[in-house]
Amino acid sequence: MKSNPNFFKTILATLVLVISFSCSNDDNGDPVVMEPEQNIVEIALATPELSILVSALSAADGDLVALLGTDGPFTVLAPTNAAFTAFLASNNFASLDEVPTDVLSQILLNHVISADITSSDLVAAGAGYASTNASGVDDNFISIYYNTSNGVRFNNVATVTSPDIDASNGVIHIVDAVIPIPSILNLTASNPDFSNLVVALGAAEGNLIDVLSGDGPFTVLAPDNTAFDTFLDGADIGGVNTAVLSQILLNHVLEGVVTSSDLVAGGAGYTNTSATGPGENLLSLYYNTSDGVVFNGISSVTTADVVGTNGIIHAVDTVIDIPTVVTFAAADPNFTTLVDALTTLTPGTDFVSILSRTEGSNADGINPEFTVFAPTNDAFADLDAIPEEVVLTQVLLHHVVSEANITSGDLTPNGDTPATTLEGDDIIITLPGTDPNIADVTDGAGNTGKGIIAVDVQAGNGVIHVLDAVLLPDTTN
Repeated sequence: MKSNPNFFKTILATLVLVISFSCSNDDNGDPVVMEPEQNIVEIALATPELSILVSALSAADGDLVALLGTDGPFTVLAPTNAAFTAFLASNNFASLDEVPTDVLSQILLNHVISADITSSDLVAAGAGYASTNASGVDDNFISIYYNTSNGVRFNNVATVTSPDIDASNGVIHIVDAVIPIPSILNLTASNPDFSNLVVALGAAEGNLIDVLSGDGPFTVLAPDNTAFDTFLDGADIGGVNTAVLSQILLNHVLEGVVTSSDLVAGGAGYTNTSATGPGENLLSLYYNTSDGVVFNGISSVTTADVVGTNGIIHAVDTVIDIPTVVTFAAADPNFTTLVDALTTLTPGTDFVSILSRTEGSNADGINPEFTVFAPTNDAFADLDAIPEEVVLTQVLLHHVVSEANITSGDLTPNGDTPATTLEGDDIIITLPGTDPNIADVTDGAGNTGKGIIAVDVQAGNGVIHVLDAVLLPDTTN
């Protein structure tokens, strides 16, 4: 019978692999069998204090046993039997069988991070966020907060009791509590750097804690403690008028889910917060991503995309106060020439102070609310030259209506709306505008073809509409 050379090659290769991976020699020359490293599931099965975890993995939706048997890598925060027993009791479940399997799956996935993270990695970082495999708002992965200032703790709920159990597909840290899936309020409460924010939410009018415990979804711009300390300037949160505090906090809350990638994709622009201004109109918020993510020109995102069940948090380094019309002019780079005109080019008139007013009964009779028609940089560039101070002052006053917050909804549909400016002449606003204008404006000099290209930038003391041309007053009087 002829020998098959390929058969002998296969046998030889197999022997080489067996010898290479199964045996080595100890100091006495005796062979030592090398046990293969176990995966996460195998280690859990072999650990008595994790028996309820193993049962939970088998009972949950999604075949989590199979998932944690794959290559990973995973970091698993493994609650002990005692932790599960306490969790079931506190949630009025008589046994694991009473937990809905879809809920159980998400709770377990909230203990799984798709990375190999050792306790030394966590200690080196100190504190921060990671993403678990649980699904949060808009199917974003739920965030988990870790802090190593007093042991290694997660969401200020669970402490690592046995760290760094190595597995072939990751690492296990045994923890002493089951970690519930967090809302945005849970996430702020677990991070000590938001303690001032938590106190402020409790002190403000309007039951804001209840509001932010709702379904949402919300996007919260969360000022850290340093931001609050700077804003309060030595005062106590309890000394702030609770109605004012409520509006300031609501000025950090956006409806819907706005991720950092959404903001970067937008580049720059305006959105609305949950705070209200004149006429109960929602206040505007300006964002710009040319150098980080900055709101209203003053507050930068320091930690983005912290995901909870009912929303998303972006930590910011400055409290965003209620804006005036000056706030938006200063923040938006499309208005740099206008700002220059209001300040450097007209030193005889304190336009910034005037347009920052929030109270009436001023001696000069110029009182909020203001409606400002704001020319862009391009609008000023279209002038042959920017006028000297005396004329420029009158031109600027011709762009402001006082004691009126005239929004686009207040304009006459399919018709004309006159408005008297601080300079004294009327302007006429016509709806609809000539494409692409939202509305057309006839200035005091009778010039037509000037357009409003953006409307309703709402501040606390008035509203801004954006112009593509500079309005000129009547100089014949």
